[in-house]
Parts: sequence; structure tokens; C-alpha cells
Amino acid sequence: MKTPLVNPKSSKNIKLKKLIDFYNETLGFCPNSIKTMYLRPEIAYSFIELNKAVMNNKGNVTSELKRMIGFISSNVSGCNYCKAHTIRAAERYGASKKKIENIWNFKTSDLFTKKEKIALEFAYKSSIIPNAVDDEIANELRKYWKDGEIVEILGVISLFGFLNRWNDSMGTEIEKPAYESGKNLIPKKKWNPSKHIYK
Repeated sequence: MKTPLVNPKSSKNIKLKKLIDFYNETLGFCPNSIKTMYLRPEIAYSFIELNKAVMNNKGNVTSELKRMIGFISSNVSGCNYCKAHTIRAAERYGASKKKIENIWNFKTSDLFTKKEKIALEFAYKSSIIPNAVDDEIANELRKYWKDGEIVEILGVISLFGFLNRWNDSMGTEIEKPAYESGKNLIPKKKWNPSKHIYK
């Protein structure tokens, strides 16, 4: 794509600005994806509220793990825009550099607990098309996570299913801080943001 499908729109709307504060905390800036959604304000408002609800921790699924789940889901989908955002947010919410460097090997790395490995494997299997969730992963998930926590985990995966399609199809322009995070935290061979960079 030579240009984004739709250009982001700025807004001085006070209600929207209040909701956007959520992203200033998680990423340090408001994503261009929200600014494109704002062309239909109800979509922007609804999406931000859903995002806040999904990322609100009610059980033992940490903010750090939720962002890593988003990263695995985005990696499976191939959305380079979302990969950069989720790895940036994972770091901001406490994921160590070592953990981030080894997220590709979460199944075998000692840096991840058994609970985290199961959640990340579920993210992987949930994001594949066709879906690969089976009795084996479901039973493992139930061993380590309560029902409400499973709902939170799947909420994150589903949220990023929406975002991956939105940003890859929109060709959303990547913001400088997200670009820097992607460049610094994701190996070159696993991240190609060219679809999201415009001159």
C-alpha cells in the first residue's frame, strides 16, 4: 500500500480525549488505529471501552502476560503494526528484556512459568486459522486458570483478532515510538513494518 486506506482523524472531543488517556498510560501515545476508528465515533468509543474491560485485571492474568498474549496472537496473524504495539506495552508493563527476547521460544524457555506457557500456547492455537483449540489445550488451560481468567485470556486474543485485521487491512501508519520499540525489541527477520511506513 502506498498510503493508508483511511487517514487518521484528530478530534478535540472531550469525551474521546478522556478515553484516550488509557492509551497514554499503556503505550505513551494514542495509536493511529483509534484515530481512524474515530471517523465513526461510536466505533472508537466502543472499542476503547472493550479494550479497557479486556485489559482490566480481575484475577491472576497480569498486565504483562496480557500484552505477551497480544503479541503471540499478532505474530500468528502477521500484523507488524500490532506486534510493535504489544511488545512495547509488554515492556512497559514489566516484561524483562530476556523474556521479550525469548518469547519466540516460550514453550521451552525457563523464563516462562507453566501457567504462562499454557496461556501463550492457547493464544497461539486460538489465533491460527482454522482454529486449533482442542481438548488437550482446553484441559491444560483449566488446570492452571479459573473460568474468569480464561475469559480474560480469550478476551485479549479476540481483541487482537479485531486489531490485527483492522490495522493490516487499513495499512495504519506506525507511530515513531512503536516503530522504535519494534526495531529494538523484535528481531529483523521477524518484523517488517514497511506496509505501515509512508513518506
